[in-house]
Amino acid sequence: MGSVGNKEVDSVKSSYDTFRLSNGYEIPCVGFGTWQTPDGETAVMAVSEAIKAGYRHIDTAACYGNEASVGRGIKKSGIEREKLFVTSKVWNTERGYEKTIAAFEKTLADLGLDYLDLYLIHWPASSSQYDNWEEINLETWKAMTELYKAGRIKSIGVSNFMPHHLEALMKTEVPPMVDQIEYHPGLTQAETVDYCKKHGILVEAWSPLGTGRMLNNETLKSIAGKYGKSVAQLCIRWCLQNGVLPLPKSVTPSRIVENINVFDFEILANDIVEINKMPYFGGSGLHPDRVDF
Repeated sequence: MGSVGNKEVDSVKSSYDTFRLSNGYEIPCVGFGTWQTPDGETAVMAVSEAIKAGYRHIDTAACYGNEASVGRGIKKSGIEREKLFVTSKVWNTERGYEKTIAAFEKTLADLGLDYLDLYLIHWPASSSQYDNWEEINLETWKAMTELYKAGRIKSIGVSNFMPHHLEALMKTEVPPMVDQIEYHPGLTQAETVDYCKKHGILVEAWSPLGTGRMLNNETLKSIAGKYGKSVAQLCIRWCLQNGVLPLPKSVTPSRIVENINVFDFEILANDIVEINKMPYFGGSGLHPDRVDF
């Protein structure tokens, strides 16, 4: 078991190991991402294959357009609901109190579930689009807090929030438990990660493989070779050893299995340092204060 906050996460030994959120709720240490996974049979197959491979944490979002298929994949797996951790996110067009409540109800219906383990604000409202951006984020958060207190969501958090977006939420009755950000070699968002660790917020890594852009990097290939592992496995393990929860995504059964086979090796400290120092080379280019969606 690991924990977040000021303590470093202990070495995790299997996909069933968990991080403990600030409210005590346990979250499996590797999640299965479904961003860009086509709706329909592809998503159903990917999710059911992931659960078969040992993933117990599934990450989706309303804007991915595949929640109903993700729900079918969960059902197809035959695993009891209580053994799975399922995350979704409220999209930007549904911010605000009433819209967030309605968006949550639709997500739950599409997934075919009775509750969510984690619900996130997908992107912060920012000053580049709204004068009252902080108020919008707080109204959205108020709805999520009520759903959390009613037991319909087991934990709540945000995605793509930087420290200045988080400040107002930290002063509320229930502060965020998770911040899911773009995180991979060359993009470590140190200021946001440090802020989150200081405030007991678990950081999750979306796109830990840079949507594939990490895989051909010569530095990463060289380091991965020393451990007899793929670059994907190296990146996922590197996240874990930095105390960040990775959310790798694939629709290829062999890669789905490969991406969770990261518990039989440990990256040496000097290699962690080398990866941490890598310059920016493969990010999405999406900045929370500059996106126009």
